[in-house]
Amino acid sequence: MIYYVTPTYPRPEQVPELTRLAHTLMHVPRIHWIIADDQPLCSDVVLNILRRTNLPFTHISSPKPFLYKGTNFPRGVSNRRAAVAWLQENVSDGILYFGDDDNTVDLELFDEIRNTKKVSMFPVGLIGGYGVSSPVVKNGKVAGFFDSWPGSRTFPVDMAGFAVNMKFLKPSASMPYIAGHEEDKFLVSLDLKMEDIEPLADNCTKILVWHTKTAKYKKPTVKINLKQFDGEPKFQNFVNLLKETSRLGMASIESNNGTKPYIIRDRKSYETLTGLQ
Repeated sequence: MIYYVTPTYPRPEQVPELTRLAHTLMHVPRIHWIIADDQPLCSDVVLNILRRTNLPFTHISSPKPFLYKGTNFPRGVSNRRAAVAWLQENVSDGILYFGDDDNTVDLELFDEIRNTKKVSMFPVGLIGGYGVSSPVVKNGKVAGFFDSWPGSRTFPVDMAGFAVNMKFLKPSASMPYIAGHEEDKFLVSLDLKMEDIEPLADNCTKILVWHTKTAKYKKPTVKINLKQFDGEPKFQNFVNLLKETSRLGMASIESNNGTKPYIIRDRKSYETLTGLQ
């Protein structure tokens, strides 16, 4: 069983990114999706996506500690720590893999990491100034690392660039709240040695996972008073669309402020729906 750990947090891109990832994971046999939600309560929106996949899943509330509220870093640490704690309490066999909700994964990677004995590593595309982050393999063994940010790290790898056998996940496993050092310190906490690393992806010559990033979308506010549609059943579909847009976090619908919308018909713009009468 592969335990695919995905940190996530509410934002306009969250639903499409989780939907895209879900449709990849639905092709993978023997996989358990663990979504760690950066909210005080597990999101119904995320839960709905999980249920629709028909995959075995665990949904964990794992909000960022108050100390780091309002900052971008370190991102995803509380989520991954919560997932690792759940695994240590509930799982003894299988493979742990950290897969962010904005990653793109080739299905071949799942076949490869399933054979991990201790810790396997492989290249990740679209990383930093080199375009890729990867172990350097010499005579079938990892001899070093190719990463554009050394950062005085023992294991300068991306979060998506390794998998861990659950039997190697020691009780000492921990991930620090130190930006850029999450992967390294986690692997060091496993007491990992260079000779333990298993290079995959044809001796790290193939890229099977990419750190793709969706462009950040600034959530707009649209000035629409939905009460004006009360008693207008013919426009109920449109009202439901606006409510769904708000529910999924893609835009805020406000009656008193925001962008003034227009309805277009026959190349003419109308401030109200009267043009559709």
